[in-house]
Amino acid sequence: MTVFIFIGSLFGAMALGIPIAFALLASGVALMWHLSLFDAQILAQNLINGADSFPLLAVPFFMLAGEIMNVGGLSQRIVNFALALVGHVKGGLGYVAILAACLLSALSGSAVADAAALTALLLPMMVAAGHDKARSGGLIAASGVIGPVIPPSIGFVIFGVAANVSISKLFIAGIFPGILIGVALAVAWWITGRKEVLEVPPRKSAAEIWRAARESFWALLLPVIILVGLRMGVFTPTEAAVVAAVYALFVATVIYRELPLRSLYPIFVTAAKTTAVIMFLVAAAMVSAWLITVADLPSKMIALLQPFMGNQTLLLVAIMVLVMIVGTAMDMTPTILILTPVLMPVVKAAGIDPVYFGVLFIINNSIGLITPPVGTVLNVVAGVGRMKMDDVTRGVWPFMIAQFIVMFLMVLFPQLVMWPLKLFY
Repeated sequence: MTVFIFIGSLFGAMALGIPIAFALLASGVALMWHLSLFDAQILAQNLINGADSFPLLAVPFFMLAGEIMNVGGLSQRIVNFALALVGHVKGGLGYVAILAACLLSALSGSAVADAAALTALLLPMMVAAGHDKARSGGLIAASGVIGPVIPPSIGFVIFGVAANVSISKLFIAGIFPGILIGVALAVAWWITGRKEVLEVPPRKSAAEIWRAARESFWALLLPVIILVGLRMGVFTPTEAAVVAAVYALFVATVIYRELPLRSLYPIFVTAAKTTAVIMFLVAAAMVSAWLITVADLPSKMIALLQPFMGNQTLLLVAIMVLVMIVGTAMDMTPTILILTPVLMPVVKAAGIDPVYFGVLFIINNSIGLITPPVGTVLNVVAGVGRMKMDDVTRGVWPFMIAQFIVMFLMVLFPQLVMWPLKLFY
C-alpha cells in the first residue's frame, strides 16, 4: 500500500501537468499523511538539507564551464580539430560529431549543452555534404548523451551525492565506457551510411592538422588538468568544477579573446537558471528519499526482487530494464534522485559494487535523454536544428540500439567497467 501511494501520487501529479519537483513534494506529502507523520517543519527542514551539500556545488560550476566553452570558442576549436583528423573519411562528418562529443564531454559534462553546440556547428555542414538530416540529427543527439558518462559529469555528481559513493571513482570509471559508446556509435553510423553516395572532402595536410591541434590545445588541456588533479588528490570533484569554470573563463577571455565581458552576464544568468532547476529537483527529491527510508520501501523492493538476488547479472538486467522504462517518461535528474535511494539498498544487499552500478545507472539514464516521448536531448536537437521531433526520433533509433547493446555488454562483462578503474585505483 505504501509503495502504491508513493508511486500513484507521484505519477498522478505528473499526469496533471505539475512540474516534477512539485510532484516529488506532493508525493512526499501524500506519504507523510499515510504514515501519520505530516509536519510542515519536517518538510521544510528536509527540503533545505537536500540542497545544503558541498559536493553539489560542482553542478553550477560545471554548468557555467559548459556555457563559457560554447560561447567562448572552445567548442568550435574542438570541432575544428576533429574535422582536421577524420573529416576526409567517407561519412567523416559523422565521425567528427562522435569524436567532438567525446572531447566536449571531457569539458562540460552536460548532454544538453554538448548536443546544442554540436547541432549548431555540425548539422548544417552534414546536410550540405549530402547526409540525411534525420539520421544526422539522430547521431548528434546520441553523441550528446556521452556527456554525462565521460568525466566530468553532472550525473555522476548527483548520483554520488544521493548514493554516498565516491564521485572521483565514478569519474574515473566512466572514461572507458564512454569511449566504448563512442565506438559503438561510429560502427552504427558506418552500417547505416554504407549506401550513401557522397563526395569525400580532401584530406587535411599535416600542417593544417598541426594548426588545428595548436589552436585547440588550450581547450584540450582542461580534461587533462581535471583528471590528473583528481587522481593526484590535488582537488576534489567540487573544486575541479571551479577549476574548470575559471580555466574556461581565462582561456575564452584572455587566450582566445572571443568572449567579451558584456557577454558574461547572460552566461551567468543562463547557468544560474539551469542550476536552480536542478538544485530544486535535488532538494525536493531529498524529502521523498527521507520518507522512502522511513517507510522502509527499500526492504519491500528487496523482497520484490528476491528471486533475482542470487544472480547479480539477472538482477542488473531487471534493474536496467526498469530504468529503461522509467527513462522513456522522466528526465535524467529526477530519475536519478527518485530511484537511487530505492535501488542502492538492493544493490548493496546483492553484493554489487556501487561504483560499477553507478556507471551502468548513469549510462542508462543518459540514453533515456534520447528515448521518446520525453527525450530532452531530442527536443534540443529538434529545436536548434529546426527539425520535426518525429524526424529526430526516426533518425536516432539505430544509435540508441547501439548504446543499449554496449550497456548490456557491460552488465554481462563487468570487467569492461572495473578493469580500467583498477588501473587508477
